[in-house]
Amino acid sequence: MPVTPAGSVAGSVPRHVAIIMDGNNRWARKRLLPGVAGHKAGVDAVKAMIEVCAEDGVEVLTLFAFSSENWRRPDEEVGALMELFLSALRREVKRLRENGIRLCIIGDRSRFAPELRKAMSDAEALTAEGRRLTLVVAANYGGQWDIAEAAKKLAGQVVEGQLAIDQITEQHVEAALSTSSWPLPDLCIRTGGEHRISNFLLWQLAYAELYFSDLYWPDFKKEALREAFADFARRQRRFGKTSEQIAADS
Repeated sequence: MPVTPAGSVAGSVPRHVAIIMDGNNRWARKRLLPGVAGHKAGVDAVKAMIEVCAEDGVEVLTLFAFSSENWRRPDEEVGALMELFLSALRREVKRLRENGIRLCIIGDRSRFAPELRKAMSDAEALTAEGRRLTLVVAANYGGQWDIAEAAKKLAGQVVEGQLAIDQITEQHVEAALSTSSWPLPDLCIRTGGEHRISNFLLWQLAYAELYFSDLYWPDFKKEALREAFADFARRQRRFGKTSEQIAADS
């Protein structure tokens, strides 16, 4: 897996941006609208994020669309989310392909309806040649699930004699995660005013810069993302080193 360089340079853009899209329901309630209206409005914010990341040279954009815990929500809301996900896949896949955006979906797909699973696979296949930006959608995803799945893979390698227990390193675990094809996130953004990562990319965010916005997700526009990028560029990423060491290395 590519390693993030130790030390951000002013004006730099993160290679990998991860976003927890929070606040759709509260956005809707504030306007006396049903919750699904907030989720629909959130789709427009997704489009804006894709445009900015593609324009600014971000390599990977990972969006937390539906967590493992979101199944606990009311059945009506979950059903509406599934319908919205399916319609968005079918409606937007052509546009993604035309703009060089590759779509990849991570998470446990087994709980989704066959129609939705097929739409996911079809969208990934149709956009596989995209090189401008990789859009990763985390659906029925949880960081604990991801680590547990990685542990199963490594246990299987041990059983088959491909790997000894005492040979397992952090690099082996990282390579077994669902995000192993991409650089680790540099910047994680959460909207909606909450200050937690809610079981999102638990291993991968170990050294990511965290940015919290009070804006509800549908209100998080292009300028808000670029403000987050500007904040990221002002930070010094030390990865365990001192400021003096970073200065000496630059």
